[in-house]
Amino acid sequence: MEDKDLLVCEEYCPNLKRIEEVKSEELTDDVIERLADTFKVLSDPTRIKILNALANKELCVCDISELLDMSQSAISHQLRKLRDLKLVKHRKEGRTVYYSLDDYHIFQLFSQGLAHVLEDKK
Repeated sequence: MEDKDLLVCEEYCPNLKRIEEVKSEELTDDVIERLADTFKVLSDPTRIKILNALANKELCVCDISELLDMSQSAISHQLRKLRDLKLVKHRKEGRTVYYSLDDYHIFQLFSQGLAHVLEDKK
């Protein structure tokens, strides 16, 4: 890495007031772990495909399996990871289990991430 790529303060001069303001807003270790776990789960392309599908429609495992051309077992495994972190929820109708995004926050998280990726960066 060249020096021009390293952007640091030329003089060490921490702003103690700003530091205290930020410290007062720090997250607890538990919240940090849960947030990190959420982003880890979201880092898998298959789970992103599932969330994209569920952002559009409530679907059953069979639907998702057909859509992604994967076995129901593989889809179920991925859905369990998403469900464990409350990213998706399910409801049973007769012998069929339907999945959807857990709430509007998950839709927003997915939509904002997608908008960021699709943004024309210049």
